Amino acid sequence: MILLILTILVFLVILNTPISIAVAIASFIYLLIENVPLVIIPQQMFQIVNSFPFLAFPMFMLVGLLMNAGGTSSRIFDFAESLVGHLKGGLGHVNVLASLIFSGMSGSAIADAGGLGAIEIEAMRERGYDSEFAVAITAASSTIGPIIPPSVPMIIYAMAFDASIGRLFLAGFIPGILMAIALMIMVFFYAKKRNYPKAAFPSMKKILKSFYKSFLALLTPVILLGGIFLGVFTPTEAAVVAVLWASFLGFVIYKELKFSHLAKIFLEVVIRIGVVLFLLATVGTFTWILTRENIPQLLLSFITSANITPPVFLLIANCVLLLMGMITTVTPSIILLAPIFFPIIEKLGIDPVHFGVIVVLNLMIGNLTPPVGPVLYVASAMGGISFQRAFRYTFPFIIPLLVVLFLITYIPGIVLFLPNLLMK
Repeated sequence: MILLILTILVFLVILNTPISIAVAIASFIYLLIENVPLVIIPQQMFQIVNSFPFLAFPMFMLVGLLMNAGGTSSRIFDFAESLVGHLKGGLGHVNVLASLIFSGMSGSAIADAGGLGAIEIEAMRERGYDSEFAVAITAASSTIGPIIPPSVPMIIYAMAFDASIGRLFLAGFIPGILMAIALMIMVFFYAKKRNYPKAAFPSMKKILKSFYKSFLALLTPVILLGGIFLGVFTPTEAAVVAVLWASFLGFVIYKELKFSHLAKIFLEVVIRIGVVLFLLATVGTFTWILTRENIPQLLLSFITSANITPPVFLLIANCVLLLMGMITTVTPSIILLAPIFFPIIEKLGIDPVHFGVIVVLNLMIGNLTPPVGPVLYVASAMGGISFQRAFRYTFPFIIPLLVVLFLITYIPGIVLFLPNLLMK
Protein backbone atom coordinates (compact mmCIF):
# COMPACT_ATOMS: atom_id res chain seq x y z
CA MET A 1 0.00 0.00 0.00
CA ILE A 2 2.73 2.47 0.92
CA LEU A 3 4.43 1.85 -2.45
CA LEU A 4 1.21 2.81 -4.22
CA ILE A 5 0.90 6.01 -2.19
CA LEU A 6 4.54 6.94 -2.79
CA THR A 7 4.10 6.27 -6.52
CA ILE A 8 1.08 8.57 -6.60
CA LEU A 9 3.02 11.23 -4.71
CA VAL A 10 6.03 11.06 -7.04
CA PHE A 11 3.76 11.09 -10.11
CA LEU A 12 1.96 14.22 -8.89
CA VAL A 13 5.25 15.97 -8.11
CA ILE A 14 6.54 15.13 -11.62
CA LEU A 15 3.38 16.77 -12.99
CA ASN A 16 4.41 19.96 -11.12
CA THR A 17 1.59 19.64 -8.62
CA PRO A 18 2.34 21.81 -5.55
CA ILE A 19 3.91 19.56 -2.92
CA SER A 20 1.19 20.35 -0.36
CA ILE A 21 -1.58 19.35 -2.80
CA ALA A 22 0.32 16.23 -3.88
CA VAL A 23 0.82 15.10 -0.28
CA ALA A 24 -2.82 15.85 0.58
CA ILE A 25 -4.13 13.81 -2.38
CA ALA A 26 -1.82 10.86 -1.68
CA SER A 27 -2.78 10.88 2.01
CA PHE A 28 -6.50 11.11 1.24
CA ILE A 29 -6.32 8.15 -1.16
CA TYR A 30 -4.54 6.07 1.48
CA LEU A 31 -7.15 6.86 4.12
CA LEU A 32 -9.98 5.93 1.73
CA ILE A 33 -8.41 2.63 0.65
CA GLU A 34 -7.46 1.65 4.21
CA ASN A 35 -10.90 2.70 5.48
CA VAL A 36 -9.34 4.93 8.12
CA PRO A 37 -11.77 7.45 9.70
CA LEU A 38 -11.28 10.78 7.93
CA VAL A 39 -11.37 12.55 11.28
CA ILE A 40 -7.67 11.66 11.48
CA ILE A 41 -6.95 14.44 8.95
CA PRO A 42 -8.01 17.42 11.10
CA GLN A 43 -6.54 15.73 14.17
CA GLN A 44 -3.09 15.42 12.60
CA MET A 45 -3.31 18.86 11.00
CA PHE A 46 -4.02 20.47 14.37
CA GLN A 47 -1.43 18.42 16.21
CA ILE A 48 1.47 19.40 13.96
CA VAL A 49 0.78 23.15 13.92
CA ASN A 50 -0.20 23.36 17.59
CA SER A 51 3.32 24.18 18.74
CA PHE A 52 4.55 27.15 20.77
CA PRO A 53 8.00 27.26 19.07
CA PHE A 54 6.25 27.52 15.70
CA LEU A 55 5.00 30.99 16.67
CA ALA A 56 8.54 32.21 15.97
CA PHE A 57 8.14 31.34 12.30
CA PRO A 58 5.80 34.18 11.22
CA MET A 59 7.54 36.59 13.59
CA PHE A 60 10.96 36.14 11.95
CA MET A 61 9.30 36.47 8.54
CA LEU A 62 7.87 39.79 9.73
CA VAL A 63 11.28 40.92 11.02
CA GLY A 64 12.88 40.51 7.60
CA LEU A 65 10.15 42.49 5.84
CA LEU A 66 10.18 45.26 8.47
CA MET A 67 13.95 45.63 8.17
CA ASN A 68 13.79 45.82 4.39
CA ALA A 69 11.09 48.49 4.48
CA GLY A 70 12.67 50.36 7.40
CA GLY A 71 16.09 50.97 5.87
CA THR A 72 17.98 48.48 8.03
CA SER A 73 19.07 46.34 5.07
CA SER A 74 20.66 49.24 3.17
CA ARG A 75 22.64 50.30 6.25
CA ILE A 76 23.95 46.77 6.72
CA PHE A 77 25.01 46.73 3.07
CA ASP A 78 26.85 50.07 3.41
CA PHE A 79 28.69 48.87 6.51
CA ALA A 80 29.73 45.62 4.81
CA GLU A 81 30.98 47.62 1.82
CA SER A 82 33.17 49.79 4.04
CA LEU A 83 34.84 46.64 5.40
CA VAL A 84 35.43 44.46 2.33
CA GLY A 85 34.54 46.58 -0.71
CA HIS A 86 38.23 47.22 -1.40
CA LEU A 87 38.97 43.52 -2.04
CA LYS A 88 39.14 42.11 -5.57
CA GLY A 89 35.55 41.59 -6.67
CA GLY A 90 34.52 44.09 -3.99
CA LEU A 91 30.73 43.96 -4.11
CA GLY A 92 30.78 40.18 -4.36
CA HIS A 93 32.49 40.08 -0.96
CA VAL A 94 30.12 42.78 0.30
CA ASN A 95 27.22 40.61 -0.80
CA VAL A 96 28.47 37.66 1.25
CA LEU A 97 29.33 39.68 4.36
CA ALA A 98 26.02 41.55 4.27
CA SER A 99 24.16 38.24 4.04
CA LEU A 100 26.18 36.91 6.97
CA ILE A 101 25.19 39.92 9.09
CA PHE A 102 21.57 39.96 7.92
CA SER A 103 21.22 36.26 8.65
CA GLY A 104 21.50 37.09 12.34
CA MET A 105 18.25 39.03 12.03
CA SER A 106 15.92 37.35 9.54
CA GLY A 107 16.68 33.61 9.78
CA SER A 108 15.38 33.03 6.26
CA ALA A 109 17.14 32.56 2.92
CA ILE A 110 14.16 33.83 0.93
CA ALA A 111 13.92 36.95 3.13
CA ASP A 112 17.61 37.58 2.42
CA ALA A 113 17.35 36.95 -1.33
CA GLY A 114 14.15 38.97 -1.71
CA GLY A 115 15.02 41.88 0.57
CA LEU A 116 18.74 42.49 0.94
CA GLY A 117 19.25 40.73 -2.42
CA ALA A 118 17.40 43.48 -4.30
CA ILE A 119 19.78 46.10 -2.87
CA GLU A 120 22.84 43.95 -3.59
CA ILE A 121 21.95 43.13 -7.20
CA GLU A 122 21.08 46.74 -8.06
CA ALA A 123 24.33 48.05 -6.54
CA MET A 124 26.43 45.44 -8.37
CA ARG A 125 24.81 46.25 -11.72
CA GLU A 126 25.40 49.97 -11.27
CA ARG A 127 29.12 49.32 -10.77
CA GLY A 128 29.66 47.17 -13.83
CA TYR A 129 29.10 43.64 -12.56
CA ASP A 130 27.26 41.14 -14.76
CA SER A 131 23.65 40.49 -13.75
CA GLU A 132 24.38 36.76 -13.80
CA PHE A 133 27.24 37.07 -11.31
CA ALA A 134 25.18 39.36 -9.08
CA VAL A 135 22.27 36.90 -9.04
CA ALA A 136 24.55 33.89 -8.50
CA ILE A 137 26.40 35.24 -5.48
CA THR A 138 23.19 36.71 -4.03
CA ALA A 139 21.46 33.33 -4.21
CA ALA A 140 24.47 31.42 -2.86
CA SER A 141 25.10 33.81 0.03
CA SER A 142 21.40 33.77 0.98
CA THR A 143 21.81 30.15 2.06
CA ILE A 144 23.82 31.38 5.06
CA GLY A 145 20.62 32.85 6.52
CA PRO A 146 19.11 29.63 7.89
CA ILE A 147 22.47 28.45 9.27
CA ILE A 148 23.35 31.49 11.40
CA PRO A 149 20.92 31.98 14.31
CA PRO A 150 18.13 32.85 14.63
CA SER A 151 17.09 30.28 12.03
CA VAL A 152 13.53 29.51 10.98
CA PRO A 153 14.37 26.03 9.55
CA MET A 154 16.21 25.12 12.75
CA ILE A 155 13.10 25.99 14.75
CA ILE A 156 11.11 23.61 12.52
CA TYR A 157 13.82 20.96 12.92
CA ALA A 158 13.82 21.36 16.70
CA MET A 159 10.05 20.78 16.70
CA ALA A 160 10.29 17.71 14.47
CA PHE A 161 13.34 16.09 16.11
CA ASP A 162 12.74 17.22 19.68
CA ALA A 163 16.13 18.97 19.72
CA SER A 164 17.31 21.95 21.76
CA ILE A 165 16.72 25.20 19.88
CA GLY A 166 19.42 26.93 21.91
CA ARG A 167 22.05 24.31 21.04
CA LEU A 168 20.99 24.36 17.38
CA PHE A 169 21.37 28.13 17.24
CA LEU A 170 24.89 27.93 18.69
CA ALA A 171 25.78 25.07 16.36
CA GLY A 172 25.17 27.20 13.27
CA PHE A 173 27.75 29.91 13.98
CA ILE A 174 30.96 28.22 12.84
CA PRO A 175 29.44 26.47 9.77
CA GLY A 176 27.87 29.80 8.72
CA ILE A 177 31.21 31.59 8.97
CA LEU A 178 32.90 28.77 7.02
CA MET A 179 30.27 29.14 4.29
CA ALA A 180 30.97 32.87 4.06
CA ILE A 181 34.75 32.30 3.84
CA ALA A 182 34.33 29.59 1.18
CA LEU A 183 32.08 31.81 -0.94
CA MET A 184 34.45 34.77 -0.63
CA ILE A 185 37.34 32.62 -1.83
CA MET A 186 35.28 31.66 -4.88
CA VAL A 187 34.35 35.32 -5.45
CA PHE A 188 38.05 36.27 -5.40
CA PHE A 189 38.98 33.77 -8.13
CA TYR A 190 35.85 34.57 -10.15
CA ALA A 191 36.55 38.32 -9.95
CA LYS A 192 40.21 37.86 -10.86
CA LYS A 193 39.26 35.88 -13.95
CA ARG A 194 36.70 38.48 -15.08
CA ASN A 195 38.66 41.50 -13.86
CA TYR A 196 35.82 42.87 -11.77
CA PRO A 197 36.40 46.25 -10.09
CA LYS A 198 37.15 46.97 -6.48
CA ALA A 199 36.64 50.09 -4.41
CA ALA A 200 39.43 52.22 -3.01
CA PHE A 201 40.66 51.30 0.44
CA PRO A 202 38.30 53.12 2.82
CA SER A 203 39.44 55.66 5.33
CA MET A 204 38.91 54.95 9.00
CA LYS A 205 36.47 57.87 9.01
CA LYS A 206 34.28 56.17 6.40
CA ILE A 207 34.31 52.86 8.28
CA LEU A 208 33.39 54.52 11.56
CA LYS A 209 30.66 56.57 9.88
CA SER A 210 29.02 53.51 8.31
CA PHE A 211 29.40 51.63 11.59
CA TYR A 212 27.71 54.48 13.46
CA LYS A 213 24.80 54.52 11.01
CA SER A 214 24.30 50.76 11.24
CA PHE A 215 25.19 50.28 14.92
CA LEU A 216 21.65 49.83 16.21
CA ALA A 217 20.85 47.43 13.37
CA LEU A 218 23.97 45.43 14.18
CA LEU A 219 22.79 45.14 17.77
CA THR A 220 19.83 43.02 16.64
CA PRO A 221 21.55 39.60 16.77
CA VAL A 222 23.35 40.62 19.98
CA ILE A 223 20.03 41.44 21.67
CA LEU A 224 18.32 38.29 20.39
CA LEU A 225 21.06 35.77 21.10
CA GLY A 226 22.16 37.46 24.30
CA GLY A 227 18.60 37.37 25.59
CA ILE A 228 18.17 33.72 24.65
CA PHE A 229 21.40 32.46 26.19
CA LEU A 230 21.11 34.62 29.30
CA GLY A 231 17.65 33.20 29.87
CA VAL A 232 15.84 36.54 29.52
CA PHE A 233 13.47 35.09 26.92
CA THR A 234 12.93 31.90 24.95
CA PRO A 235 13.80 31.59 21.23
CA THR A 236 10.09 31.94 20.45
CA GLU A 237 9.79 35.09 22.56
CA ALA A 238 12.98 36.37 20.90
CA ALA A 239 11.10 36.51 17.61
CA VAL A 240 8.59 38.93 19.14
CA VAL A 241 11.43 41.01 20.61
CA ALA A 242 12.97 41.13 17.13
CA VAL A 243 9.70 42.43 15.66
CA LEU A 244 9.51 45.17 18.30
CA TRP A 245 13.16 46.12 17.75
CA ALA A 246 12.80 46.20 13.95
CA SER A 247 9.67 48.35 14.30
CA PHE A 248 11.48 50.71 16.69
CA LEU A 249 14.39 51.11 14.27
CA GLY A 250 12.15 51.64 11.25
CA PHE A 251 9.63 54.02 12.82
CA VAL A 252 11.63 55.93 15.44
CA ILE A 253 15.35 55.80 14.58
CA TYR A 254 15.59 55.62 10.79
CA LYS A 255 12.08 57.00 10.16
CA GLU A 256 11.83 55.16 6.83
CA LEU A 257 9.08 52.76 7.89
CA LYS A 258 5.59 54.23 7.43
CA PHE A 259 2.25 53.01 8.69
CA SER A 260 1.17 52.84 5.06
CA HIS A 261 3.77 50.08 4.56
CA LEU A 262 2.27 47.83 7.22
CA ALA A 263 -0.77 46.59 5.28
CA LYS A 264 1.45 45.30 2.47
CA ILE A 265 3.96 43.80 4.92
CA PHE A 266 1.28 42.01 6.97
CA LEU A 267 -0.39 40.70 3.81
CA GLU A 268 2.95 39.30 2.62
CA VAL A 269 3.48 37.55 5.97
CA VAL A 270 -0.05 36.11 5.90
CA ILE A 271 0.48 34.75 2.38
CA ARG A 272 3.84 33.20 3.26
CA ILE A 273 2.70 31.71 6.55
CA GLY A 274 -0.49 30.43 4.94
CA VAL A 275 1.55 28.45 2.43
CA VAL A 276 3.80 27.07 5.18
CA LEU A 277 0.90 26.18 7.48
CA PHE A 278 -0.88 24.29 4.72
CA LEU A 279 2.34 22.45 3.91
CA LEU A 280 2.87 21.53 7.55
CA ALA A 281 -0.73 20.42 7.98
CA THR A 282 -0.78 18.12 4.94
CA VAL A 283 2.66 16.71 5.68
CA GLY A 284 1.52 15.97 9.23
CA THR A 285 -1.08 13.50 7.97
CA PHE A 286 1.47 11.90 5.64
CA THR A 287 4.00 11.37 8.43
CA TRP A 288 1.24 9.71 10.48
CA ILE A 289 0.71 7.33 7.55
CA LEU A 290 4.44 6.53 7.39
CA THR A 291 4.43 5.77 11.11
CA ARG A 292 1.28 3.65 10.81
CA GLU A 293 2.96 1.60 8.07
CA ASN A 294 6.05 1.12 10.30
CA ILE A 295 8.34 2.66 7.68
CA PRO A 296 10.78 4.13 10.26
CA GLN A 297 11.01 0.77 12.06
CA LEU A 298 11.53 -1.12 8.80
CA LEU A 299 14.35 1.21 7.77
CA LEU A 300 15.89 0.96 11.23
CA SER A 301 15.79 -2.84 11.04
CA PHE A 302 17.42 -2.76 7.61
CA ILE A 303 20.22 -0.45 8.78
CA THR A 304 20.83 -2.62 11.84
CA SER A 305 20.92 -5.87 9.87
CA ALA A 306 23.09 -4.37 7.12
CA ASN A 307 25.61 -3.08 9.70
CA ILE A 308 25.50 0.41 8.20
CA THR A 309 27.94 2.62 10.11
CA PRO A 310 27.27 6.27 11.01
CA PRO A 311 29.65 7.63 8.29
CA VAL A 312 27.91 5.55 5.61
CA PHE A 313 24.48 6.58 6.87
CA LEU A 314 25.49 10.25 6.82
CA LEU A 315 26.60 9.87 3.20
CA ILE A 316 23.23 8.32 2.30
CA ALA A 317 21.38 10.99 4.29
CA ASN A 318 23.27 13.76 2.49
CA CYS A 319 22.24 12.37 -0.90
CA VAL A 320 18.59 12.00 0.15
CA LEU A 321 18.49 15.48 1.67
CA LEU A 322 20.08 17.13 -1.37
CA LEU A 323 17.51 15.42 -3.58
CA MET A 324 14.67 16.53 -1.30
CA GLY A 325 15.99 20.09 -1.39
CA MET A 326 15.88 19.99 -5.19
CA ILE A 327 12.21 18.99 -5.40
CA THR A 328 10.59 20.75 -2.45
CA THR A 329 11.09 23.51 0.09
CA VAL A 330 12.79 23.23 3.47
CA THR A 331 9.86 22.97 5.88
CA PRO A 332 7.99 20.02 4.29
CA SER A 333 11.29 18.21 3.75
CA ILE A 334 12.12 18.38 7.45
CA ILE A 335 8.63 17.31 8.54
CA LEU A 336 8.48 14.48 5.99
CA LEU A 337 11.87 13.03 6.87
CA ALA A 338 11.69 13.48 10.65
CA PRO A 339 9.83 10.23 11.47
CA ILE A 340 12.20 8.31 9.17
CA PHE A 341 15.53 9.77 10.26
CA PHE A 342 14.89 10.37 13.96
CA PRO A 343 14.92 6.72 15.15
CA ILE A 344 17.91 5.99 12.91
CA ILE A 345 20.16 8.76 14.25
CA GLU A 346 19.08 7.80 17.77
CA LYS A 347 20.09 4.18 17.13
CA LEU A 348 23.42 5.13 15.53
CA GLY A 349 24.28 7.61 18.28
CA ILE A 350 24.40 10.65 15.99
CA ASP A 351 23.93 13.92 17.85
CA PRO A 352 20.58 15.46 16.74
CA VAL A 353 22.12 18.95 16.86
CA HIS A 354 24.96 17.88 14.55
CA PHE A 355 22.46 16.20 12.25
CA GLY A 356 20.23 19.29 12.32
CA VAL A 357 22.90 21.54 10.82
CA ILE A 358 23.61 18.86 8.18
CA VAL A 359 19.90 18.70 7.33
CA VAL A 360 19.46 22.46 6.98
CA LEU A 361 22.63 22.99 4.92
CA ASN A 362 21.74 20.13 2.57
CA LEU A 363 18.27 21.49 1.99
CA MET A 364 19.57 25.02 1.41
CA ILE A 365 22.03 23.78 -1.22
CA GLY A 366 19.18 21.80 -2.81
CA ASN A 367 17.09 24.98 -2.84
CA LEU A 368 19.66 26.52 -5.21
CA THR A 369 19.04 23.87 -7.85
CA PRO A 370 16.27 22.96 -10.33
CA PRO A 371 13.53 21.92 -10.64
CA VAL A 372 12.16 23.94 -7.69
CA GLY A 373 15.05 26.08 -6.38
CA PRO A 374 12.98 28.70 -4.49
CA VAL A 375 15.99 30.75 -3.35
CA LEU A 376 17.45 30.84 -6.86
CA TYR A 377 14.01 31.62 -8.28
CA VAL A 378 13.65 34.70 -6.06
CA ALA A 379 17.19 35.90 -6.83
CA SER A 380 16.76 35.40 -10.60
CA ALA A 381 13.48 37.35 -10.46
CA MET A 382 15.27 40.18 -8.64
CA GLY A 383 17.99 40.18 -11.30
CA GLY A 384 15.62 39.90 -14.25
CA ILE A 385 17.28 36.83 -15.77
CA SER A 386 15.93 33.36 -16.51
CA PHE A 387 15.98 30.63 -13.88
CA GLN A 388 18.06 28.37 -16.14
CA ARG A 389 20.66 31.06 -16.80
CA ALA A 390 20.84 31.89 -13.11
CA PHE A 391 21.53 28.26 -12.23
CA ARG A 392 24.33 28.00 -14.78
CA TYR A 393 26.17 30.87 -13.10
CA THR A 394 25.28 29.77 -9.57
CA PHE A 395 26.62 26.24 -9.97
CA PRO A 396 30.31 27.19 -9.33
CA PHE A 397 29.26 28.69 -5.98
CA ILE A 398 27.54 25.46 -4.98
CA ILE A 399 30.93 23.68 -5.01
CA PRO A 400 32.41 25.55 -1.97
CA LEU A 401 29.12 25.00 -0.13
CA LEU A 402 29.44 21.26 -0.76
CA VAL A 403 33.00 21.37 0.62
CA VAL A 404 31.69 22.97 3.82
CA LEU A 405 28.92 20.34 3.94
CA PHE A 406 31.52 17.56 3.74
CA LEU A 407 33.57 19.15 6.54
CA ILE A 408 30.67 19.57 8.96
CA THR A 409 29.36 16.08 8.18
CA TYR A 410 32.56 14.24 9.04
CA ILE A 411 34.07 16.63 11.58
CA PRO A 412 31.27 16.98 14.16
CA GLY A 413 33.45 19.18 16.35
CA ILE A 414 32.97 22.06 13.91
CA VAL A 415 29.25 22.01 14.68
CA LEU A 416 29.28 20.93 18.32
CA PHE A 417 32.18 23.00 19.67
CA LEU A 418 30.13 26.05 20.69
CA PRO A 419 27.06 24.14 22.00
CA ASN A 420 29.30 21.91 24.13
CA LEU A 421 31.33 24.89 25.33
CA LEU A 422 28.43 27.18 26.26
CA MET A 423 25.54 24.81 26.97
CA LYS A 424 25.87 21.61 28.97
